[in-house]
Amino acid sequence: MVEKPQSGELFGVPYNFERPSVGRLLSSYWQPGEGMLVQKPFGIGYTLNLASWRSWVVLLVAGAMLYLERGGVGDDGDVEESEPVEVVVDDD
Repeated sequence: MVEKPQSGELFGVPYNFERPSVGRLLSSYWQPGEGMLVQKPFGIGYTLNLASWRSWVVLLVAGAMLYLERGGVGDDGDVEESEPVEVVVDDD
């Protein structure tokens, strides 16, 4: 029986299903000299290279968007609290 490859590329997208080691996990997320995206240490696709300043900008923007979406700072600078809204329907 032919054994399937544990790593490679499929339609230009990398995959790697080899058992990850701690060294490989750490070195895959910190690759100075590489671009913003690097191959994932386990699984399919790409991940952020934390040695690139662009990755930190992406993380900061995503964190700020998540903070604001969950009800962060309001218009007056105070933290908004959820208040019930009264809806009045006028039946003519």
